Amino acid sequence: MTDLTKLSVDALLAGYGRKEFLPSDVIQAYRQRYENHRHYNTYTQTCFDEAQQKAELADKKVQSGSELLSLEGLPLAVKDNFAQKNKVTSACSAILKNFKPFYDSTITARLEQAGCIAVGTTNMDEFAMGSSTENSIYGPTINPWKSKKNPELQLSPGGSSGGSAAAVAARLAAASIGTDTGGSIRQPAAFNGLVGFKPTYGRCSRYGIVAFASSLDQAGPITRTVMDSIRLFETMSGVDTNDSTTAKIEPFRFSRDRGFNGITFGLPVEFLEACTNNEIKTCWLNTARILESKGAQLKEISLPHIGKALAIYYIIAPAEAASNLARYDGVRYGERIEGKNLQEMYIKSRSEGFGEEVKRRIMVGNFVLSSKAYDAYYLQGLRVRNLLFQELQTVFQDVDLILSPTTPTPAFALGSKVSNPMEMYQSDLFTVGANLAGIPAISVPISQCQDGLPMGVQLMANAFHENLLFNAALDLEDEYQFHATLHQEIQ
Repeated sequence: MTDLTKLSVDALLAGYGRKEFLPSDVIQAYRQRYENHRHYNTYTQTCFDEAQQKAELADKKVQSGSELLSLEGLPLAVKDNFAQKNKVTSACSAILKNFKPFYDSTITARLEQAGCIAVGTTNMDEFAMGSSTENSIYGPTINPWKSKKNPELQLSPGGSSGGSAAAVAARLAAASIGTDTGGSIRQPAAFNGLVGFKPTYGRCSRYGIVAFASSLDQAGPITRTVMDSIRLFETMSGVDTNDSTTAKIEPFRFSRDRGFNGITFGLPVEFLEACTNNEIKTCWLNTARILESKGAQLKEISLPHIGKALAIYYIIAPAEAASNLARYDGVRYGERIEGKNLQEMYIKSRSEGFGEEVKRRIMVGNFVLSSKAYDAYYLQGLRVRNLLFQELQTVFQDVDLILSPTTPTPAFALGSKVSNPMEMYQSDLFTVGANLAGIPAISVPISQCQDGLPMGVQLMANAFHENLLFNAALDLEDEYQFHATLHQEIQ
């Protein structure tokens, strides 16, 4: 019998159309698998009873041959920073551990209206600040991939959307949604052998998403195949009157067109120097050679300010975070820890409510926004961000897409970088540029390193050129067929 948890989104929907199985069968299959794989700690809460009830309603439509919604019966995992009405939305922080929104985020509402069935809320780094899903009040998530050299070693799923990625890789959900501020969708996707897509800034509404850095945050899907990401993105995208930063354009609709022939891929020379892991570099450059053999053109490009992107990101993002998190004071939002007076209540609520990494970034953010440091750090950061954007616009006049590694290394061991924040921050080396410039980027799994862990490459396109990006990603996926490897490796 077919393992329903191995089916892609398209295969699930097609199966419903042919009445081969029912949505309730699929939910039950995922529920059973979750019961046997709780140890990955992917979910902060599950809602399989509610999901089963919704699936049984969808069963009737399947059995009667009624027209199904575009994503009807799709088991979905939702990151713990998307508001879900009457469900705890904590952003994995103690200060929000009992917070239940009275409304749904635009993204979750759109997906539900399209027929998706949420099966659980996924673990993440607190307030999306982290690259390993270890900064969570619920404890770390474990990557379902195993090291060949040391099978007992517990690996990081990446972050901050590590729970969303691990849930899909471990087949505890058919697809998931996450947020990407500096690589938080793409890096976990690469660590878990999945497809992770960050849209153009403004493509997806941020309404109802717990804010980290408002000029950088963007929602996106994490899936097993590129087409699965396309299906979710078509539903997620579109203007929203509740979010003034959404682009005033029609929701995205995919069209399949040309292959690699005639497409020019840019390879940043700065990344050639920055990529110090030989296996990651070989994966990237071998992918470039494959593209060239299929008719693509390769061109070395220079982005002089891309080397500053990581430093700029860790100025701008903490500054915006410090402002966004000021509301969590035990009065307006969040858990209140009583004190002798108002000031002590504020101090205790915030010092006990926030984790160490969040407090570190709040302090950095407040420092760069202070009168003494504003011009030297924050203002300079904004200027360099603009220079990077201009450089990318110039480059995209000569190339169609930029090809790079997604991550500097394959998945690392849990606990190996927690005590060294600077080393942890390096995980975002190749991904932050797309957030700073607001352009779309996708991570596609390619191969395995000698230790058996997945490695991915990143494609970046100019703003609102998602169709070109997806077409290239589909062709790349057809070449490597990594989703078959995923199912072989994770039993």
